[in-house]
Amino acid sequence: MTLPMTPLDQAYEAMVAAPEGEDAPRLRFYERLADGEMIVLLETEAEGETLTPRVFDLEDGPVVLIFDTEARLGQFTGVPAPYAALPGRVVAQMLAGQGIGLGINLGVAPSSMLLPGFAVDWLAETLAHGPEEAEAQPEAFGAPKGLPQRLVEGLDAKLARAGGLAAHALLAAVTYQGGRQGHMLAFIDAQPGAEAALARAASEALTFSGVEAGEMDVAFLTTGTPVTEAMARVALRFDLPEPVAEAPAAPAAPGMDPAKPPRLR
Repeated sequence: MTLPMTPLDQAYEAMVAAPEGEDAPRLRFYERLADGEMIVLLETEAEGETLTPRVFDLEDGPVVLIFDTEARLGQFTGVPAPYAALPGRVVAQMLAGQGIGLGINLGVAPSSMLLPGFAVDWLAETLAHGPEEAEAQPEAFGAPKGLPQRLVEGLDAKLARAGGLAAHALLAAVTYQGGRQGHMLAFIDAQPGAEAALARAASEALTFSGVEAGEMDVAFLTTGTPVTEAMARVALRFDLPEPVAEAPAAPAAPGMDPAKPPRLR
């Protein structure tokens, strides 16, 4: 049975078709892997927050198998098997430093590949890099200029998954007191406690866009202030989706609560 193409398949095919030395498609693949929900094949059913992934000892080293849909896991195993659904970033961070690679969609998808342990370590390290705090006073705003389209598209994709964390976001060129120039992404009316997640999303969009020596400042502003109104007149606006109504409370799957990462055994 041939299953439909997925975003991970599309990112993989763009990566392998890219000319030698072009990094942007490779970075987009890693970003898609990190942001997507991955189905991890387990040795046994999860026990609370403790997971036991099934490890396969291959010629190139041990690997854990992940799939980007439950149907692909079923196609691989052919029989019911224990699994956990985890964000790809969580899988990479759990396996980092152990020399364990990832078998991605092996034998069941166009994106079938082996990701070696050092690549898993690189992804986990890249995701661990957060934005640095700094203080600067903006003096003037202008329309964003010189930014690659892949950065704008990356921001749009990241912020589409941040529904309810802020009203919207504004991207503009900025000149600070003292003459320093750059670009600022401002989140308007961010929810209390959401600042770190929003800043990390913006930082990852910049990292995975492949922009060399890129710099983009992140700010948090409120509606109706002079600086927000001045920025809004010239900025590119990103509308965050409305939050989805909460479903009745249910036990959280292992790994879905960032404050309680699952434990490997």
